[in-house]
Amino acid sequence: MDKKKHTSRQTITTTMAARHLRQTLALKLLTQISLLKPPPAILPPKPLTPFPIRTLTSIPSSIKPLSAASPFSSAAVDNSGRGGGGGDGEEGGGIGREYLRLSDEQLMRQCQMETFKASGPGGQHRNKRESAVRLKHLPTGIVAQAVEDRSQHMNRASALARLRVLLALKVRNHVDLDAYSPPQELLVILPEKSTIREKGVGSQIKANNPKFIMGMQALLDLLHAVEGSVSKAAQYLGLSTGAVARLILSDDNLRMAVNELRSSKVPIPKDRKIGSYIQLRA
Repeated sequence: MDKKKHTSRQTITTTMAARHLRQTLALKLLTQISLLKPPPAILPPKPLTPFPIRTLTSIPSSIKPLSAASPFSSAAVDNSGRGGGGGDGEEGGGIGREYLRLSDEQLMRQCQMETFKASGPGGQHRNKRESAVRLKHLPTGIVAQAVEDRSQHMNRASALARLRVLLALKVRNHVDLDAYSPPQELLVILPEKSTIREKGVGSQIKANNPKFIMGMQALLDLLHAVEGSVSKAAQYLGLSTGAVARLILSDDNLRMAVNELRSSKVPIPKDRKIGSYIQLRA
């Protein structure tokens, strides 16, 4: 009986020793594969440094404008075909207005159309054919293009609409300030509180109306004649300076064109450029 107990105790001891040995080997193995290593210390975050601000002193050569002529530079087109914005044009000249009054077919006959394949994202079917369209208005040299649609017909219509906007922005008509009378195209975009706006003109046309383009051109003609002074233009239009400012701010193309005009005439501080009601002081 005692011999059996002794044998049983030896078996238990051997089993416990083997279990301890297995646990020791497993612990060493885990240590070797770095599973039991303490986690690295968490360092405090580094203080943020201000992002360096770079001032663009010149336009890179890789950036090419759509048209070399600026709306109000010496290369801009006036009604006599010379540069300078209409100051030397014939009195009452309005060839720029005649361009906008043309139908799509008539305006297309004045253009040179070019189709091409446009690169860029959009999937495997984007401009697989020459669906992009570029239009060059031969009398003025203004260029407009559209590449975003897979249909050449749709791109042609978009390019033609953009060409009309560019004609309004870039082609200036002569304005005689001594005998100035706002054209009908300008009257219809003025607020109804204008003192020179007759009741029969109708409701005000907003910037989302296609007819707004012709009024925008007439307003730019007047601003060009008064050398970018919003307050002087307001006097001719029977409005306050703030009302004319809000009219300019209603369309992004008009706002940018007026800012460029004012910057080209007189150096204007950055905070005086048109971007809000307060910044539109003359």
